Amino acid sequence: MSYSSGRILLSSQREGQVSHFRPWVMVLVPLAAILFQVYIPLFFQFLKFIEMPLLVVVYFALMRRNQIGGLLVGAIIGLAQDSLSKNPLGMYGIVNTWVGYVAASVGARLDVDHSVIRFLLAIFFYLVHQVSYWILEHMFLGHQSAFKIDEWLMFGVLNAIVAVALFHFLDKLREPA
Repeated sequence: MSYSSGRILLSSQREGQVSHFRPWVMVLVPLAAILFQVYIPLFFQFLKFIEMPLLVVVYFALMRRNQIGGLLVGAIIGLAQDSLSKNPLGMYGIVNTWVGYVAASVGARLDVDHSVIRFLLAIFFYLVHQVSYWILEHMFLGHQSAFKIDEWLMFGVLNAIVAVALFHFLDKLREPA
């Protein structure tokens, strides 16, 4: 491992570079994730736990390594997700914007090309997403829902398993450096 240019745990030149994607990837992948989130649970209830839009936000923010880009990706995907859900407009927009910013900040400092790190980050960002949403529900909407950390940890691990496979697939859509 080498430590260069302020980044932690980078072992090659490729890992420190900002990833670029074709415009169709930046449009179709989030759209597919949002449609997955809306329609798949209607037919397959057992897949309801998968937060595909969140995983896409995390991936693009980690790979682009740009906080402004992470904010924009999170906000756009979150608001699109809000517009197709029964939740109040802006809740996913706020939470995904926050997650996108933090993920981009982490991506700028850590080697995010290794599967173990991606797995751990997916769990972390799922928990950040759930806790942030729970806080917003209590603050803005006055909902008194339970703080379900054990359930969130279990679903975080399941989402992380999906994330590692999804991230591997999305890596193939990156433009060559």
